[in-house]
Amino acid sequence: MDVRRADERYRGGDPAAGIESLHAFSFGPHYDPDNLRFGAVIACNEERLAPGAGFDEHPHSHTEIVTWVIEGELTHRDSTGHETLVRAGDVQRLSAASGVRHVERNDGVEPLVFVQMWLAPLEPGGDPLHEVVHGIADSTPYAVPEAGAMLHVRRLTAGERTAIPDAAFVYVHVVRGEVRLDGEELETGDAARITEAKDLEAIAGSPAELLLWEMTTET
Repeated sequence: MDVRRADERYRGGDPAAGIESLHAFSFGPHYDPDNLRFGAVIACNEERLAPGAGFDEHPHSHTEIVTWVIEGELTHRDSTGHETLVRAGDVQRLSAASGVRHVERNDGVEPLVFVQMWLAPLEPGGDPLHEVVHGIADSTPYAVPEAGAMLHVRRLTAGERTAIPDAAFVYVHVVRGEVRLDGEELETGDAARITEAKDLEAIAGSPAELLLWEMTTET
């Protein structure tokens, strides 16, 4: 298990424009050949957008983009005609496939915080796909078959335990709270990269929210 602390993430964004970004993997100008991916995960970005701030239209291709809102509301518009408002507890996925363009903004009056995770697809190409699951229930898995991955969302009370999926690759991101995982104490923003996970569990030291990616093989 490889633990990566919140303060080790690369800082990016454009603070003058109301955008603050924290990157868990090699990203843009923060190139690190030893930190390009884990399993299918190639990016895990925490984005903070001030009211009125956002990312203007930009392209993506051959990427599965999954967004989890922590606070506030995210306005999404894309070139396939979808316009959605994503709130805390919603899972949004944009399958960029052969190519798509989108806009992400904070059109609300409160600060917006979200985690966006990019996964490499098993096969390139195809038609873009967009979907939102509103208010996903705790312990309900969300499948991204295009990347051979499954997202598990866990909301734990203090002292509650949750099993870590037995899988070739598991990526754990602590959205909020504190958990103990295989003897390691993880706090908000920390992550664990687990290879060949077997019979592991996380125990919450405080109310916590976790995102767990279960991946069968490295793409």
